[in-house]
Amino acid sequence: MKSLFSIQKYAAVFVLGLGALVTSCDDDPIPLNDPSTGGGQEFEYTWAKTADSLQAATYNTFLGSNGTFVQNNAGNSTFHYWPNAHVLDVLTDGYLRTGDENYVPRMKALLNGIKIKNGGTYNNVFNDDMIWLGNACVRAYNATNDEDYKDVALELWGIIKQSWSDDVFNGGITWKQDTPYQKNAVSNAPAAILAMRLYGIDQNPDDLVWAQKIYNWQKSTLVNPSNGIVWDNISSDGPEGTPVVNSDWVFTYNMGTYIGAGVWLYNATGDQSYLNDAVKSANTLMTSPQLTSEGILRDEGQGDGGLFKGILVRYFTELIEVSSLNSTDRSSYVNFLRFNATTFYNDGLLRPSMMCGPNWKNTPTGTTDLTTQLSGVMLIEAAAKLHEEQLLD
Repeated sequence: MKSLFSIQKYAAVFVLGLGALVTSCDDDPIPLNDPSTGGGQEFEYTWAKTADSLQAATYNTFLGSNGTFVQNNAGNSTFHYWPNAHVLDVLTDGYLRTGDENYVPRMKALLNGIKIKNGGTYNNVFNDDMIWLGNACVRAYNATNDEDYKDVALELWGIIKQSWSDDVFNGGITWKQDTPYQKNAVSNAPAAILAMRLYGIDQNPDDLVWAQKIYNWQKSTLVNPSNGIVWDNISSDGPEGTPVVNSDWVFTYNMGTYIGAGVWLYNATGDQSYLNDAVKSANTLMTSPQLTSEGILRDEGQGDGGLFKGILVRYFTELIEVSSLNSTDRSSYVNFLRFNATTFYNDGLLRPSMMCGPNWKNTPTGTTDLTTQLSGVMLIEAAAKLHEEQLLD
């Protein structure tokens, strides 16, 4: 059944539930006012149809050679490995939601094209790039049963594990294969998720051990124990250098993957501590000025930062879907995601081109990067998924 609701109502619920301040603007298409004052404009959010339009616009605008996707919509045809890994994730989202077989050859062409564009190999000096592709490949394998995706994921996982070292910072996977004295959140929590995805396929106990080891290292090294904020990295000048944690860099995607790793480990083991960790970080995420602004995930620019919010949304959505999640927490998280999605739908999506900017409160102008576009698609795909699961109106 189609749902009609007032954006005013849910903006008010969000503000009351989180204590965040949402101010109304004269030029808002639907003012965010207290619905008790009367009226309330009803609006139907067509999440699935909007996701379809975004998928089509992204494919038609950013498709380059060999089934891969280019840097932006302004003629820069540069290939970048890690955004293309997330395109595979986004195509998988579309296929799982619609069952449209047109997605399948696009996914496979992209998988093959990444190897061609990367010099005939999936190996990459950036461990996180390989981890993103490994995660996307497992999802594509589960969606299509095509063994090629699983083979690539296993190949990448074998390479990634080689960058773990116990003697530097007491563990952790390096950011790059050639940076032994820099270990980042982005090369660890996503690796724990990859290990758990592979564990879900073959039930290899070694994968579970790896996931727990990686997670425990990141939690003890790169996570603020008081509020669940995830710090970006730890590094030193070399074997004699003093390790320094970069606690000034706090990004949405690191929060998202840490939450996701906790969710995956909780779902597999039933250990409540993992879910508690995810909830702590999620609660902080929604109110921290380092991560949100007036209830909206903050603008982290284009380029690499353009993809950060979409990654957060992917794993924040998985937390919402945990069946045993406290109903109060679930309601808060749904309200938060709804407020981001409805704001983006009304104010941040450029029509008819369906281009997405880095600030979900403002319509984009000028060039749109593939990274930024993908975050917008991920947000609407998440809303469509939760709507289908009757978790979001």
